[in-house]
Order: sequence, then structure tokens, then C-alpha cells
Amino acid sequence: MLAVAPMIDWTDRHCRFFHRQLSGRALLFTEMVVDQAILHGDKARLLGFDSAEHPVALQLGGSDARRLAQAAAIGEAFGYDEINLNVGCPSDRVQSGTFGACLMLRPALVGECVAAMREAVSIPVTVKCRIGVDEQDPEEALDALADAVVAAGAHGIWVHARKAWLKGLSPKENREIPPLDYGRVLRLKQRLPSIFVGLNGGLARVEAAAPYLDVLDGVMLGRAAYQNPADLLHVDALIDANTGPRADLEDVVHAMAAYADRHIASGGRLAQVTRHMVGLFAGRPGARRWRQILSERATRPRATGALLIEALDEIRPALSAA
Repeated sequence: MLAVAPMIDWTDRHCRFFHRQLSGRALLFTEMVVDQAILHGDKARLLGFDSAEHPVALQLGGSDARRLAQAAAIGEAFGYDEINLNVGCPSDRVQSGTFGACLMLRPALVGECVAAMREAVSIPVTVKCRIGVDEQDPEEALDALADAVVAAGAHGIWVHARKAWLKGLSPKENREIPPLDYGRVLRLKQRLPSIFVGLNGGLARVEAAAPYLDVLDGVMLGRAAYQNPADLLHVDALIDANTGPRADLEDVVHAMAAYADRHIASGGRLAQVTRHMVGLFAGRPGARRWRQILSERATRPRATGALLIEALDEIRPALSAA
């Protein structure tokens, strides 16, 4: 399995629809949604998604087993294919709420939360975690967390192969400074051969995932998939060698133009869609002009999906000459 990671402020419903045009097989994740927001907020706004996004997982944030179970049940009713618990985000927001990476310090509580969600839903429940936090020994910390969630009935564990430093590093630094330890994730899989174990962290291209798919159950791409989304065109063939590319980039642009117009007709704005698309032609001739057009003109009050077609027409000569 290959997945696109949950990323706050990035993997909203428009981003996921866009990524689905590039890959029919990747598992897509929502941004982390806090359980209390679901219980007390606008559920349709927070959880609504297009049926084309399947398979798609809802990632929850929280540490209260009862609330998480209620939120998971609501997510299942909305049609999500999987519920995932965030045990890896190191931001100040999750630290103040005692969830995210802080929960690496409380494996028994995580187990209670997973057990409650498993009781509340019939779809898979998974966990996304770090290998440890702060001064924890990753060998002991990851095993303790894994044992707790497996005993609680979790269907799988996605591991960001870095420690999270809750003291002294920003969320951005936590994605880059703590060293990667893929070997620790491989040892977890060897220890738990019958449990789904997926790897996240530091993989810059889809092709870099291939060796790990031979020894692990899944690989998750994060910022690389967002910043160079065209690389997702290779996902389906990586998962199944008999599968060709889902579409070419021109097909994707036309599909997104139609999608954008539907979104605008329902009261949305073009820029809400196009902000996820500025990197579509990264590394290709015309990429700079594509970014420029979308960045400067998609925010105009009457902008429509036609802007995407206009931008494509403008860079097509450069693409054709390459």
C-alpha cells in the first residue's frame, strides 16, 4: 500500500480530490480533525468529501476514549474507509491538548482510545505515531506503543521514523532535524509479522518507496507528494505493475477545472482548489509560469475553472518542446 500522509492545512477535500486524479490506488488521509470539533462543530464542513476520493481515511486527534469513539462513529457514518488516531504530531496545539505525539508517553491511554474506537466502528482503526519523543529510548517506546494498540485491536500502525522533540524544536524542525531511523520500523515489522506496519518520513519520491514495499506493508509520502504531485502518477504502477498511469497531466488539469467550477457553483472560490495545484508541473518547462498564473489570478473574484485551461494553454508550447 502507498498512502499520502495527513498534513494539517494541506490535505483538505480539494487536495484529496486532486491527488485522486493522479492515482486511483493511493490511500488518502484527511488533515487531523480534533474529536471535539466533530462533536460540536459543523460536521458537513469538517467531514464532507467527494465519493471519488475513496479509499480515504479520517485522522482524529484527541485523548478521551469516549469522545474519540463518538467521533469515529460519525466518521464511519460519513463514509470514511478507515479511522486513524494521531499519536505523532508535535505542534504546540496538540501538546496543550495532551494528544498527538504527547501520547507516545502514555501507551496505555492510547490502547484505551483504540479499544473504544474499535468497539464503535466496523471499519479499520489504525494509529500513526513516532518512534519516540524527547529522551525516550525508541526501542522501548515504540514497542510499548505498538503492544498497547495491537492488544486493543488496531488494524495497523503507521510509523514516522523520527523521534519528536516536544521541547526545543518547532513542528517544522521536527520534520527535518531528528534523524530518520528506518531500521527501527523494520525491526518493529520483524517483531510483529502479522500486523500492518507502514513507514513514513523523509521519502522524496515514489520510486524511493519501492524497496520498502518489499519488506513492509505500506509506505506513506508526505510533503513530497504535495510539493511534486505529478510524482503520484507513478503510484498505481508501483502497486501493480500491470496498471498503467491513471491519467496524463493535461487530463488532470481538465478534470480539476470541471471540479473547480462545481465547487464555485456551490459557493466556493477557485483559489481554494488551485492552491494545491501550483506544483503540478514542478521540474517541467513552464512550471514557473504555471505557478505565477495560478498564484496571481486564481484569487480574483470572478475566477473560474477556465483559468486552469488558460494556464495550460499558455505553457503547452514549452511542454511540447521539452
